[in-house]
Amino acid sequence: MEVGQRDRVITPSGQARARRGARITLASIAAEAGVSLPTVSKVVNGRADVAPQTRARVEQLLLHYNYVRPGRRTARRAGLIDLIFNQLDSPWAIEILRGVEDYFSEQRRGVVVSAVRHGSARPTSWTSALASHDTDGVILVTSELTTEQWTQLHKQSIPLVVIDPANLPAPEVPSVGATNWAGGMAATEHLLDLGHRRIGVISGPEDWLCSRARVDGYRFALERAGEVCDPELIRYGDFQHEGGFTRGNELLALPDPPTAIFAGSDQQALGVYEAARQRGLRIPQDLSVVGFDDLPVARWLSPPLTTVRQPLTAMGRTAAEMLLNLIEGTKLRTQRMELATDLIVRESTAPPRGSSSR
Repeated sequence: MEVGQRDRVITPSGQARARRGARITLASIAAEAGVSLPTVSKVVNGRADVAPQTRARVEQLLLHYNYVRPGRRTARRAGLIDLIFNQLDSPWAIEILRGVEDYFSEQRRGVVVSAVRHGSARPTSWTSALASHDTDGVILVTSELTTEQWTQLHKQSIPLVVIDPANLPAPEVPSVGATNWAGGMAATEHLLDLGHRRIGVISGPEDWLCSRARVDGYRFALERAGEVCDPELIRYGDFQHEGGFTRGNELLALPDPPTAIFAGSDQQALGVYEAARQRGLRIPQDLSVVGFDDLPVARWLSPPLTTVRQPLTAMGRTAAEMLLNLIEGTKLRTQRMELATDLIVRESTAPPRGSSSR
């Protein structure tokens, strides 16, 4: 599912109705959308024979007025779970998917996988798309969850669990993550123990929670060691190869370049490897590199990558277990689960040239 973004447009008559608190009917929705009543009925009932632009316009209005679809949620179970990613073109996503799919296959439930692109999901995108089929619950991965999206799911009694939320979810939204702060600290402390003092960091998007947490852990490790945290050595990428390559080149082009880089993800570490290669630098003799995730490819790189292991498959399975509890009406022990990270030391890190480890 590839979803674009649209701005909500409410007509003056709709604004007036909203101010008066008037009861919203399908007929009034049809009038405001400029379509027929049967067309609105098709959208409400999840019929496929509606033009995408028309469906989006009607869904916008249904959401805006918090229209509750009669009979939308019943005691009948569909046996399907929606797993929605910010993006799917990543080995990181495959590890999450493995955990979710393995668990629900044991429970004899199907998993519908989709991806939201072009930035964070909007209320008229993936939440509205759920109207086209019955779903028992939703797992949302590394996407921003808006108040409107949460409200729409809540009104339809659709359980939700978020994995590695991009923004801070409301307290009532269950979520699963990893100890990103501790992972960032462990990666930086490892490099400090080797004798590095000029340590660069390339995290993911600056507005993502996990990105900021990894950088905060990096800062804490430096400060605890009595080292100055140089803002010039902090970069934000995209968690992809391109981000590691671009930001790695920026760091290595500095007048006083770092002797080590904490790449913030294994894919960005691959980009740093290439940036170093093009500059004739050897890893780890000239540059130490640490990743984050411990994807299967990490141990096959040359040299094998030192990285922070994030329990991705376990995160997927934990979210699946939490969602099934919600579906079955079982109260969760906690709304927020954080699984431990571990530093995996391989051959991409070594003491800087001309120094010994402390």
